[in-house]
Amino acid sequence: MSAADETGPFFHGTTAEVGVGELFSAGFRSNYRPDVVMNHIYFTALRDGAGLAAELAAELSGDGRKPHVYEVMPTGPFEDDPNVTDKKFPGNPTRSYRSREPLRVVREVTDWTRLSPEALQLWRDRLTSRSPEERGEILN
Repeated sequence: MSAADETGPFFHGTTAEVGVGELFSAGFRSNYRPDVVMNHIYFTALRDGAGLAAELAAELSGDGRKPHVYEVMPTGPFEDDPNVTDKKFPGNPTRSYRSREPLRVVREVTDWTRLSPEALQLWRDRLTSRSPEERGEILN
């Protein structure tokens, strides 16, 4: 499904603790490449995809922050995320999107699927074994 066809609901995974009605916006450092300030805010139509992003953000923070998943509503136009769409996964099976406009928090989602301890360890090993530069280019 492409951004042109997507109606949501949409989700954003993060370590930030926010309330209903607050906004997520671009202009912050990437969780995956801290040397890059992001021009977009990223989200997905897959609840558990946002959960994976939240778990990875928590792992990379290195300071014990907890993962959170929020249902969000785009406040402006959005497009397919070129970092995964057609670059890693033909089409957009991850239903991943990005926008230059903020995302408004609708609610916190608590029933997303957490990674097993073994899967989390695999991701931790994969992420910590590579420097931020080796984690790949970000199409910003």
